[in-house]
Amino acid sequence: MAKVLMVEDDPQIGNLMKAYFEKSFHEVALEKDGVEGYMKFKSEQFDLVLLDIMLPGIDGFEIAQRIRKESDVPIIMVTARSDDEDQIKGYHLKIDDYITKPFNPEILMLKANHLLERLKYSKDKETEIQSFEIKGLRIDYLKRKVYIDGDEIKLEPKQYQILKYLIDNKTQVITRDELLDKIWGYDYFGSSRVVDSQIKKLRSSMKHKSYMIKTVISVGYTFEEE
Repeated sequence: MAKVLMVEDDPQIGNLMKAYFEKSFHEVALEKDGVEGYMKFKSEQFDLVLLDIMLPGIDGFEIAQRIRKESDVPIIMVTARSDDEDQIKGYHLKIDDYITKPFNPEILMLKANHLLERLKYSKDKETEIQSFEIKGLRIDYLKRKVYIDGDEIKLEPKQYQILKYLIDNKTQVITRDELLDKIWGYDYFGSSRVVDSQIKKLRSSMKHKSYMIKTVISVGYTFEEE
């Protein structure tokens, strides 16, 4: 069972989504106002967030932007706005998926359950090993924090996930497509250049430990201790 926050101002659609999720034994909080939805997120812990774009108070884009400053909780945009520009803006804000109205509730549930399964897998893997440390680089998996020579470095959620995935698979060369699939999701349709961009930012944050992320020309990346 997951705890789900829905921010949707259309009562009919909101109640429909709520009914489907509760039928699958998820706990649901439904808010009709953008400000109230964000305050609800701040006051409780959620496993998944569903956001409409057009909301009273503040819109879904603003909520997503605020959430991403403090959390990598999965976010699905559920909206009647289907313009490519809106979808691109959403993905730039690091939402995880996008579904347009009218929609099939079963497809929404499949998308949601896919994200929740990935989240559960990630949490299960992190609780197996509480930390990783090598040559001044330390990751606290329980707190999702990274340290270089004892000083915490600030990473965006995707950068943290990339670093962890490379370390978890440090005996292998990881392709860009694999990183897109494992970090962004199988249905991400953007350019693979987003991987290179996040790797560049990650290396910059890692400072003199950036050498640990090696580029394998024409293939992808790998984590090496030397």
